[in-house]
Amino acid sequence: MVPILNLSLPPSSAWHVSTTTVVLFGKYLCYALLALSIDLVWGYCGILSLGHGAFFALGGYAMGMHLMREIGSRGVYGNPVLPDFMVFLNWKELPWYWYGFDQLWFALLMVVLVPGALAFVFGAFAFRSRVTGVYLSIITQAMTFALMLAFFRNDMGLGGNNGLTDFKDVLGIDLQSDATRCGLFALSAVALAGGFLLCRAIVASKLGKVLVAVRDAESRTRFIGYRVEHYKLFVFTVSAMMAGVAGALYVPQVGIINPSEFAPANSIEAVIWVAVGGRGTLVGAAIGALVVNIGKSWFTGALPELWLFALGGLFIFVTLFLPKGLLGLLGSRKVLPAPAVEDELPVETPERRAAE
Repeated sequence: MVPILNLSLPPSSAWHVSTTTVVLFGKYLCYALLALSIDLVWGYCGILSLGHGAFFALGGYAMGMHLMREIGSRGVYGNPVLPDFMVFLNWKELPWYWYGFDQLWFALLMVVLVPGALAFVFGAFAFRSRVTGVYLSIITQAMTFALMLAFFRNDMGLGGNNGLTDFKDVLGIDLQSDATRCGLFALSAVALAGGFLLCRAIVASKLGKVLVAVRDAESRTRFIGYRVEHYKLFVFTVSAMMAGVAGALYVPQVGIINPSEFAPANSIEAVIWVAVGGRGTLVGAAIGALVVNIGKSWFTGALPELWLFALGGLFIFVTLFLPKGLLGLLGSRKVLPAPAVEDELPVETPERRAAE
């Protein structure tokens, strides 16, 4: 509906939606997909990740690298191969990890593989070592902080402090045109819907019941024979891939990606979105992202110096008075109940594993 109101109606119409609004709400949809990925691991598996901003940023950098290669000789320095920042820093040749990003299919593959690989490796070590609770949260936060420091370095070959920007087009289509903006908005909406359906399929399955059991009684679930670390690793990796897709859709709409996206504060803010909307609801997580970011846009325009205080106050208020979030306030909170382990979760045995 939003793209139609932007493209089909003249600016003089009362129903016309400006391109600025389309871009703004397209960004909100990307944030909603990020919140959905966090709710999958936190709301249904009990993994409080304070580092999902890293997966979001990695997906954004993968798309940004492709968009930089798309510029070609139209850059300031006119180099057909090297991006402008590399020419400015006297790089002589393209680093090996930039190879392939001139192809969109390769960039899209990296959008999911890079965050997924990082989550898989990180999760394999953390979950096998049975790191849980606040300790896991701190480690995830340390991970994104370390990546932020690394990406700030010019010798990383990823733009340093300035990041990647000045994008021209994608697949030969001008990124600044109204039609492209609306197309990216629609693509973000489709990705959000697809992410919701994927999460819903996971949490409504037998796997989802095991995840809830892990959330509410991890030791008991392990005791009856489930390899808890395998379930946690799977859902953590899928969640990271979803965050990478959100970051990839975010970059062409805002026109820049830099190391500030790795800032731990961004990951913490995303957790607040989920808490405000309703943890363990999926729909609530997306609603929370939209509500908080719409409020942020208004608040930072009216009282920018007070926004962080307002955000902190909102989190405290939700924690104390709305533990079920906005969806719980409306009386429509639907969280998968913790299953009765003996009755609903079959005991894992060697025979059952062989049959599966």
